[in-house]
Amino acid sequence: MPARGVDILLDMFAEFGVPYLFGNPGSTELPLMDALVGRDKPQYILGLQEIPVMAIAEGYAQAAGMPGLVNLHICCGLGNAMGMLFNAFRARSPLIVTAGQQHRRLMFEEPILWGDMVSVARPWTKWAAEIQRVEDIPSAVRRAVQTALMPPTGPVFLSLPVDVQAGEVDPATLDLTPPLLPDRHVRPPLAAVHRAASVLAAAANPGILVGSRICEAEAVDELAAVAERLGAPVIHEASTSHGRSSFPSSHPLAGGFLAYWSPDVRDQLAEFDVLLVAGMQLMQQYIYHEPSRPIPEHIRLVQVDDDPWELNKNYPLEVGVAGHPKPALAELAAELDRRMTPAQVEAARARGAARSEAHRAGREALRRQAQGEQDLRPMTPLALMEQLSRVLPADVAVIEESPTTTACYFERVGALRNTSGYFAHRGWALGWGLNFAIGVKLAWPNRPVLALVGDGSAMYGIQGLWTAARYRIPVTLVITNNQQYRILKDCARVMQLPHACAGDFLAMDTVEPAVDFVGLAKALGVPARRIGEPEELAQAVSESLSGGQLQLIEAPVRPPNG
Repeated sequence: MPARGVDILLDMFAEFGVPYLFGNPGSTELPLMDALVGRDKPQYILGLQEIPVMAIAEGYAQAAGMPGLVNLHICCGLGNAMGMLFNAFRARSPLIVTAGQQHRRLMFEEPILWGDMVSVARPWTKWAAEIQRVEDIPSAVRRAVQTALMPPTGPVFLSLPVDVQAGEVDPATLDLTPPLLPDRHVRPPLAAVHRAASVLAAAANPGILVGSRICEAEAVDELAAVAERLGAPVIHEASTSHGRSSFPSSHPLAGGFLAYWSPDVRDQLAEFDVLLVAGMQLMQQYIYHEPSRPIPEHIRLVQVDDDPWELNKNYPLEVGVAGHPKPALAELAAELDRRMTPAQVEAARARGAARSEAHRAGREALRRQAQGEQDLRPMTPLALMEQLSRVLPADVAVIEESPTTTACYFERVGALRNTSGYFAHRGWALGWGLNFAIGVKLAWPNRPVLALVGDGSAMYGIQGLWTAARYRIPVTLVITNNQQYRILKDCARVMQLPHACAGDFLAMDTVEPAVDFVGLAKALGVPARRIGEPEELAQAVSESLSGGQLQLIEAPVRPPNG
């Protein structure tokens, strides 16, 4: 019996285990939508606009480690989705993005809605193609899955002409073998591991810089073993690019975060003679400062990454170790055990003890500062975050898109008790956090999910609330509302722009009229309330997380320093 192209496509994704298809349909997707009627897998999750669709899919993909399968409406839908595609590209999230295309017999005439979507999507994907024959669908699915999931992971794009979707073929003539991934744990060359161990063992004062890919490679324990052997502090990349938590925040060697700007980074790193860089792009700067090089010239660099492109990309390395971080770091720890002399072991122990005491004192000082602000109204960011830090469940998933309020506080005070459940921005196209949290909850239905989203960010993707209500996805959403684009004001001051330094800003305040997030949420089917007291807010969040509720809480927050 003949089968339509869309049936083959959906069957192969379902057989691979993809449970959801996130989308917003249009005329060029109607054959696909027709084929979905009556299907259990993949289940179609409707978003009211492409920003929510893409961000929900990315949240699912990052949490589940499975492809986030997306279907968009031809050129206009892809255009609306491009900001979120950029986020996924920067975060290396394994998305499979599809879009309907006009019938091939119309294309030469340049019909309504038609365009070269492959060229549009290619810069922000690992692979982009248009399927020209029904017979090529099985190969396209296998290639898309493998390309998205094999390191370095990332999004792919497939354009689906209407006639290819609706075209029929005898399935018996096709190879319908589902995608089968090779083992991703590629071991590094032993010689590189031995050289890295030699350099690190001999270091007088080693440090470690870590990025999101250690968490994503499930190599946190292996990194901790290396840090403990070296007595080296582990410093996360700056919060401008910090997406996942790759080191336990309560660990004695948790060394906080890199500073934002080059001069401060140089000062922060100046004490080290060797740095191990693990699963991190070196470096991702935000605003240009002199000196342009943030890493002091005397530091010798050892870098471990599963993407050879990252090795020696911006800075010459003493040793580059190309391989999957999990086996690479495990072998590095074992080699350090073999190489380190008793004197080196004792020096590492002493370094680790000193670091532990300094980090403990820093965490306590930050909490004292936050506790000293508890009586200020509107709430300060520190007061809000301190109260929330006291009610976090051990298995919570936290999604942050409110940088001027959250400031990585949970990690800085050691309150986040798991590393897998932290997600923050890496691409900075707004509208991400609220919707990303919905996708995380779909991936982890038994874990509590808390999203902290700024008011400006929330307005880019507020339609996602409808999807949460429609599918009864119980996320707890806290909108931190300071009625302004605070991060832009801060950056303008950093750039020493004259009007900004005088406190005069244009188009950076969301007042007159103020946005009513409680009213918006209720209009989209989500229970909501406004809470201005820190302890009351923490109690409401705790009850919502423990009760598995879908709820939005608007929290008025005073901006930092004013």
